[in-house]
Amino acid sequence: MTQVSQAPWGEVPGQGVVHLWLLQSPQLQVEILTLGATIKSVFSRGRDGRSADVVLGYDHLQGYLSDRRYLGATVGRVANRIAKGLFVVDGVQYKLDTNNGPNAIHGGLQGFSKALWRAEAVDAGVQLSLTSPDGDQGYPGELQEGTLTAEYRAQADKTTPINLTNHAYFNLAGQGAPDIYDHQVSISAQWYLPVDDTSIPTGDIRPVEGTLFDLRKPVLLGPRLKELPGPGFDHNFCLCASKDVWKERRAARVVHPASGRVLEVWTSQPGLQFYTANYLDGSVVGKGGVPYGKHSSFCLETQNWPDAVNQPTFPNCLLQAGEQYHHVTRLSFTTAP
Repeated sequence: MTQVSQAPWGEVPGQGVVHLWLLQSPQLQVEILTLGATIKSVFSRGRDGRSADVVLGYDHLQGYLSDRRYLGATVGRVANRIAKGLFVVDGVQYKLDTNNGPNAIHGGLQGFSKALWRAEAVDAGVQLSLTSPDGDQGYPGELQEGTLTAEYRAQADKTTPINLTNHAYFNLAGQGAPDIYDHQVSISAQWYLPVDDTSIPTGDIRPVEGTLFDLRKPVLLGPRLKELPGPGFDHNFCLCASKDVWKERRAARVVHPASGRVLEVWTSQPGLQFYTANYLDGSVVGKGGVPYGKHSSFCLETQNWPDAVNQPTFPNCLLQAGEQYHHVTRLSFTTAP
């Protein structure tokens, strides 16, 4: 039995009241904010029976209002990067704000992560919804989007690119632990996408076989991050071929041996962006006054392949007028013996 409750958690000037929704079951406790449809916390039990909050975040609303790292937020209209903030749909070129070097990322300067979402209780959960008007952050068409736990649905009145995901940062040792080097990760992907120096995919779809990106069997993160060129993982892992049919697939499994906590991810999305918090540098101060540093957490962002709107060989990311966008992501928290 999951208990669902909610209470006011602050107010955004000019926008309205932010509510905190609490979902409680015997195994798990989850807090969700209506600001950005944000996962504020997930309390998961370890082998010793004790619960720890495994999601990075803030103690107060102001932290989320000023956040630029998308801690726990639902990001869109298009998650990840669009090269140079440019794309063409139906012969019309659209120009987005560039907020990640020369590229657009996670929906723009005021994407879904900064919006106040409508919320209502449903059976064993909360349903969050948002309307994004035509021209919002440069995107065409009015979009209506909702999520129930990790089920996303949307429709638009004009063809528009869409790619929705949640950007929770996890540390299974508990938020505030200094790093994730003692975590073991496996990702069910035979291919990954190499990127250029601005993190845009080059267009190649490369096999993981024989590379440092082969995570099909459990890999200890500390040694692998030392071997990996660059600051860490921030790459799309291809969970299926670009033309494969819609179905849920096992995407990833992360284990923290010391506590016994296990996170498994299943999704209908074709890609998984694995990010190891390479650009947290201690300047972000989170819950309990803890500074979040490099490699202090990881993200498993289930989504379409990055920059798909500009890459004809990637899975289609265009939502046609009148069509239904739908994908499911399931996060399972268990304990290893």
